[in-house]
Amino acid sequence: MPEVLKLILRWVLAIGMTLVGISHFTQPEGFVKIVPAYLPYPRQLVYLSGFFEVLGGVGLLIPGISHLAAWGLIALYVAVFPANVHMALHQIPLGDKPIAPWLLWFRLPLQLVLIAWAYLFTKR
Repeated sequence: MPEVLKLILRWVLAIGMTLVGISHFTQPEGFVKIVPAYLPYPRQLVYLSGFFEVLGGVGLLIPGISHLAAWGLIALYVAVFPANVHMALHQIPLGDKPIAPWLLWFRLPLQLVLIAWAYLFTKR
């Protein structure tokens, strides 16, 4: 892969994860709704996942630790997958507007895309 493309992909993922992470703090209610009931402290889990999304996003841009940030994002994508399944099973929107059921199911394999994307940055 050309280095300039990899750099662009790094920045896009970093900015995207940072913004999504910040939204866990500015608009937590939508995320709280998708936490499965069997998990305790949903609001705190939303804040925790938001913190790690911001940390991972920023970390991707710091030489020397970017590979660790990438592995951390991969772990995060795996950890939040149950919430995405719960969201699809129960057709829970993140905000006030409903989301088409097919789109909720389409999000699930997108986790694999995010994992592959982050994996690009796991090498030193």
